[in-house]
Amino acid sequence: MKLCQTNIEVSMEVCRRRNGSAREFYITARPKSPSDMQEQAGSLMECVFEELVRNGAAILQERIFAEPAAMDALLKARSAVCNGLDDGVPPTLLAVPANLYGAVSGIQVHAVAGCGSPEVLSVDNRPCGRLMKMKSGSYITGCGLKSDSDGSPADQAQGMLAKAEAILAQAGATLTNVVRTWMWLGGILGWYNEFNRVRRELFSARGLLGKDGRGNLPASTGIGIGPAGNRCCTMDLCAVTGGEKPKFILASSMQGPASKYGSAFSRAAVADTPAGKTIYISGTASIDAAGQTTHLDDPRGQIAETIKNVKAVLGDAGGSQEDVVQSMVYCKTPQVERIFRDEWGSLPIPQVIAIADVCRDNLLFEIEAAAMPGRSTTGKSAKSP
Repeated sequence: MKLCQTNIEVSMEVCRRRNGSAREFYITARPKSPSDMQEQAGSLMECVFEELVRNGAAILQERIFAEPAAMDALLKARSAVCNGLDDGVPPTLLAVPANLYGAVSGIQVHAVAGCGSPEVLSVDNRPCGRLMKMKSGSYITGCGLKSDSDGSPADQAQGMLAKAEAILAQAGATLTNVVRTWMWLGGILGWYNEFNRVRRELFSARGLLGKDGRGNLPASTGIGIGPAGNRCCTMDLCAVTGGEKPKFILASSMQGPASKYGSAFSRAAVADTPAGKTIYISGTASIDAAGQTTHLDDPRGQIAETIKNVKAVLGDAGGSQEDVVQSMVYCKTPQVERIFRDEWGSLPIPQVIAIADVCRDNLLFEIEAAAMPGRSTTGKSAKSP
């Protein structure tokens, strides 16, 4: 395999799954050591797009986690190497502080090949989603959905969710078809309760959430990362129509329903995707079955408990750690990040590590993941010869 011609060492893992001619790819790329921002931007983008071009793959979702000051360099590097793969849907740009390896925390891409090209979906003439036909139905993504106008965070959340419904309607779907959401909420600790109110009211009105707290709630992440730019929140989603009905795991063997303490998401969801089934694990932290934070002021305890909770819900959904194709690791502070890297750095899952507030001030750590039983993985470090 030809290595990309890069000036810095890049860690890149490519997880793939084949089902007939259809192939799915999850690409995770991140710096392998501290280095210059411009070099990080160019090298990471070159590696990611070389992999996509080599496999004839089309992007379904794409996220960039970096300091705001690095975004222009990343987008310029992307434009230089995208080789015709830019269909007009921009990547979701997520503003995070520098981590221990520098200004760019990493890039995540979900892509597909061998089953046609996705159709671009637009709202108000802005491309912000894709529709992929499957044998059994359709796979739909929404990318970087956000409010058009300023206002309170709660008002912006309402506008963001309205965009989600609009992109779904274009694909002949509704919120009831959504299996996974990612809610990027800048300044989360100041307004998470308001966000939960907005989401619960909408999900109740659309029939996703019953008065008893049960329902077909998507797996979700709500994390203290805002979009690059002048809005406080943005979201990504994926939805499925047709085929086998998705499975929603409201409570795991280790944790109770999030709806019991005011939120509105399932611990995991399992759904058909273009090349098989995917398990979506919600953002998971050190929270017990009663909904209480555990291991207060103890980062090591919270990290260990979080990993235990993730493994439990993976098992409940019919998967294991070996099936993970993509993950995000959220550390509240650089100190928590250092502990994780030093003591759990060999955790064998593709991961991007970002500094972010979790939804409670006493939570120090969170992990989310996607898994595909039967996947294969290529991991490599690439650098200039």
